[in-house]
Amino acid sequence: MAKYLCNVVETYRVETEAEADALIEAARENSLYNLTKSSITHKEVKQKGEVIDEYYLVALTKFIQEHKNPTTSINLTYDVEF
Repeated sequence: MAKYLCNVVETYRVETEAEADALIEAARENSLYNLTKSSITHKEVKQKGEVIDEYYLVALTKFIQEHKNPTTSINLTYDVEF
C-alpha cells in the first residue's frame, strides 16, 4: 500500500521576529509546496514575574498535493543537529 504525503504542519522556534518573518518568506518562495497558512506567536518565559527568556514560534502549513488523487509518493528525512 502506497503512502502519500498531502499536507504538513511545521512549528519552529526562532529568537527574533525578523527571523520569523524571514522563515515565512522563505517558505512562500519554495516551489515544492504551497504555503497555505502561517502564524507567529511571541512567547515569554517568566520567573517570579520577571521575563527571563523570550522567543517566537512560527507555524507553517504546507500543501503538497490533493488527498483525493495523489500522484507523488514522498519520503521525508530529518537532519538533527545537537
